[in-house]
Amino acid sequence: MSINAPELVISARAQEAVALAPGEGADAIIWDEVETNTSEESKLSWSFLAFLVIAVQLAGIGIVTDSTIAIVGAMVVGPEFGPLAGLAVALVDRRWALARRAALALGVGFPVAMGVAALATWLSIQLGLVDPGFLDHGDPATEFIYHPGWYSFIVAALPGAAGMLSLIGRKPAVLVGAFISVTTVPAAGFVAVALVLGQPEKAAGSALQLLLNLMGIIVSASAVLLFYRLLRRRRPTGVSRYSANPFKRQLPRR
Repeated sequence: MSINAPELVISARAQEAVALAPGEGADAIIWDEVETNTSEESKLSWSFLAFLVIAVQLAGIGIVTDSTIAIVGAMVVGPEFGPLAGLAVALVDRRWALARRAALALGVGFPVAMGVAALATWLSIQLGLVDPGFLDHGDPATEFIYHPGWYSFIVAALPGAAGMLSLIGRKPAVLVGAFISVTTVPAAGFVAVALVLGQPEKAAGSALQLLLNLMGIIVSASAVLLFYRLLRRRRPTGVSRYSANPFKRQLPRR
């Protein structure tokens, strides 16, 4: 059995039900749909690995070439929000099987992608495409990646909340815009590049940045889900003065 969202519904009964139901239709959440979508996006698959490898590779290229465009592109391509949203749903619903599946995707995906980026950086050095000492000079354009600060967690938490809102509200365009501001994938790429170039301190800073980003997204996404659960519990059970079920009211014939 499959359920599809209709593009257009012309129905007097449906319009009456919407008018009588409490709240706004845009705020309605189909929890089964959210849980199903996050469960599917949390699986360790070849497509997930491919997207994450490409994203971290783009970030690494952006770092060694000082290309902000490549770094932003890596943020857009990165598929890491699927497992992170899955962890948030798992924590709120106590679905530990989903938590294990999402943790496996992240725990395998990031090391594999970072390993590929490290190998590509080493090959680039051997071919003379990258100056091994370019990180010694410092670069203000990428310094924020390996210098986590007080706002690192907050900057990750806000897009995490926006991402979960876009997921439960079925607004994918917002999800893309939100994660352009998160340095999850760039931080992973910087760890790989810095380790190959012999910069353990900068690698540790970017690793901390990565950890703060992951934690911020999970915490804020979980908070959004808990907030909506609280709203649902406080919502009155009756939807109109006629009946608890608006479809039982007989509408006048046209």
